Amino acid sequence: MEHVHHALQLGQSGLHGLDDVKLIPNCLPGTSTEHIAISTQIGELSLSSPIIINAMTGGARETEEINRELAVAARETGLAMAVGSQMSAIKNPEVASSYRVVREINPDGFIFGNLGSEATTEQAECAVEMIGADALQIHLNVMQELIMPEGDRDFTGMLGRIRRIVETVGVPVIVKEVGFGMARESAEALREAGVRIIDVGGAGGTNFAAIENARRVTPLDWLNDWGANTAISLLEVLQAAQGADGFGADKKVAVIATGGIDRALDIAKSLVLGASAVGMAGAMLRVQRQEGTPALIAYIRALHQDLRLVMTALGAEDLESLRRVPVVIRGETAEWCIARGIDLQRLANRDGYIYSS
Repeated sequence: MEHVHHALQLGQSGLHGLDDVKLIPNCLPGTSTEHIAISTQIGELSLSSPIIINAMTGGARETEEINRELAVAARETGLAMAVGSQMSAIKNPEVASSYRVVREINPDGFIFGNLGSEATTEQAECAVEMIGADALQIHLNVMQELIMPEGDRDFTGMLGRIRRIVETVGVPVIVKEVGFGMARESAEALREAGVRIIDVGGAGGTNFAAIENARRVTPLDWLNDWGANTAISLLEVLQAAQGADGFGADKKVAVIATGGIDRALDIAKSLVLGASAVGMAGAMLRVQRQEGTPALIAYIRALHQDLRLVMTALGAEDLESLRRVPVVIRGETAEWCIARGIDLQRLANRDGYIYSS
């Protein structure tokens, strides 16, 4: 609950870098909002919306209420939803109801379990069974743990444990950062370990460095801007995910964009860059806690409506078409991409606009 309270108090920085992403207008889109489809595929999962209510909380009475209300919103809007880390319930079974409530409220929905990279295969299987999970998130939060007064200091064997979970758990595994971003090299290592869905978890949303520093007697404030923002992380990970080095289609990875996204335009930009879905946590939590669940449902429905509006303006009737739309990257994000050898000319000159009479 300390994490929830600090997340609401500190809010989101909004420095996700997506303002550096400029969509190229299409004044002859040749389509209608009635023809727009927003369904998507991430790995083996077919979702009716590219928006995911991302992992937040669990493990206490108050968090059970939060998860219940988020599950209501997910059920009413058709969104997939992830629970927060279930390690609390694995170590203390009496709090398992704060996670199970999500499946009870939304029995037919897509629900993702969640554990940290310290988890064993047995714990992963327990987390999946606990909520009947359709997929399992493994979260990476090294810097948060290092700043956290009671956090982990030993990260040996992370990749090996992830590989073993992928091989044994029986549901798709999503590896996600929690807000410090991810580089191409890390994504390539995860792909080689068998991971087929990566959530980039870029900086720009909830700042877990700042949250943990707020809990410290002696803050390490100089670490509050650690990491890479969402736009940069997305472009980095997509380089590894798209198999540009000769890997076949079976080795390609679906990418989820997460980190400070709270409006349809930034959802569209993330999808144009190549994401298959977009995770939202802080914005969902803020609306639910401050305005209530009916307001959260209305907010999600407005996001869907606005996303269809943007897709209509671009002439993209589905997400596959949207990912072919040309886009210009500028500012700090462009500087990073140039230094890292990411081909911005290719993005800016894609032939995604097809005109017909």
